[in-house]
Amino acid sequence: MIYIVAEIGINHNGSLTIAKDLIDVAINCGCNAVKFQKRTVEQVYSKETLEIPRESPWGKTTGDQKKGLELSLDDYDKINEYCKNKIDWFASCWDIQSQEDMKRYNFKYNKIASAMITHLEFIKQVAIEKKHTLISTGMTQYKDIDLAIEIFEKESCDYTLMHTVSTYPTKDIDCNINMIDTLKKKYNCKIGYSGHEVGLLPSILAVTKGATVIERHITLDRSMYGSDQAASLEPEGLRRLVRDIRSIETISGNGVKIFSDEEKAVAKKLRYFE
Repeated sequence: MIYIVAEIGINHNGSLTIAKDLIDVAINCGCNAVKFQKRTVEQVYSKETLEIPRESPWGKTTGDQKKGLELSLDDYDKINEYCKNKIDWFASCWDIQSQEDMKRYNFKYNKIASAMITHLEFIKQVAIEKKHTLISTGMTQYKDIDLAIEIFEKESCDYTLMHTVSTYPTKDIDCNINMIDTLKKKYNCKIGYSGHEVGLLPSILAVTKGATVIERHITLDRSMYGSDQAASLEPEGLRRLVRDIRSIETISGNGVKIFSDEEKAVAKKLRYFE
């Protein structure tokens, strides 16, 4: 079964209530997991960057905005309890401290965001946990992917490479879904797709190409404040995506030739020479 991840990311806008609403959307649509993003703001961004003027619902600087978009560990404790026995959840961390903080939840999977794939010290910290890791490949060249894979293989940590294009939203002409075939052939491993397009078709095509994981950002409303909202699926779009992926799985079958009882009955009627 294809593993479908609803990427909440920072689309909760710092609100535990919105986060829970988005978890409910993912559960109701039949997703396998929800994923968040976790940052230690003071470590990820320089003091100069945090002081840059920027109007947002949380204040007048970039620092106000970045801090406003973060959930606290107390919030994540509540999310962990909320998801229990309902849906898998995990997080892509953007610094080593966040990765350490999130260990307490014993996630089934880890995730390397495209922004972090060249941070080799961070990648090693993730790989030594030896949890199956989804590795997004946006903003990379092959040499970047090679170095990341080398670390994961050295640490004997299983992984899935995620074809990703880091533009928000991604234009159809840039989706390049045939890269799934290319990555599969080059690296001989499981390949997934993390999409940032507006529609559904690239994600559907990724499934037909053999993607084992599909990840899409979700939102309650694409008009909400936030850099990822416009590249996200609203609840109805997510419902349709999950429906179509499960239909593809059913329609594709197992590739074994079967002469079913139903067909035998038809053959008895139509094959007059038998």
